[in-house]
Amino acid sequence: MGRSRYQFLENQPHFLTCTVVNWIAVFSNPDLAQILLNSLDFLQRHQRLALHGYVIMENHLHLIASAQNLSREIAAFKSFTARSVIDWLKENRTEYLLEQLKFHKQSYKTTQEYQLWQEGSHPQAILSQEIKSWNICTITHSGAAMWMILLIGDIPVTGITWV
Repeated sequence: MGRSRYQFLENQPHFLTCTVVNWIAVFSNPDLAQILLNSLDFLQRHQRLALHGYVIMENHLHLIASAQNLSREIAAFKSFTARSVIDWLKENRTEYLLEQLKFHKQSYKTTQEYQLWQEGSHPQAILSQEIKSWNICTITHSGAAMWMILLIGDIPVTGITWV
């Protein structure tokens, strides 16, 4: 068992939040938000993750997802997207953001120079229709959402983009 007090229930949909360290506004850049979208798409196409809804904001992501091993898939998602975002920032010489990600890196993370994501994803299992409604409502009313897609099965029912 990990350090977290939060638990994943196998094959159960969960409401998750992935947050950038110090709430840095990384995903206000559409190219960086696209990295998240591409990664979520990859996990879905390879049937590693069932995505029921998500919202990408400038400094965090909410999603409702399920998988046989959701903890492992979210860890892989965060690892891949962190590496991809940091590589993009280096290639595009975005020094300010790189300095921020370096400054806010946890001191015990000695094998890496930068940290994009805060640890954990605060999973909340969705066990009833009442909780499903609350989670969809939370995603829908998250304020400054950049992209919001709600899915029923594989069919997108809502797609909203804020500029």
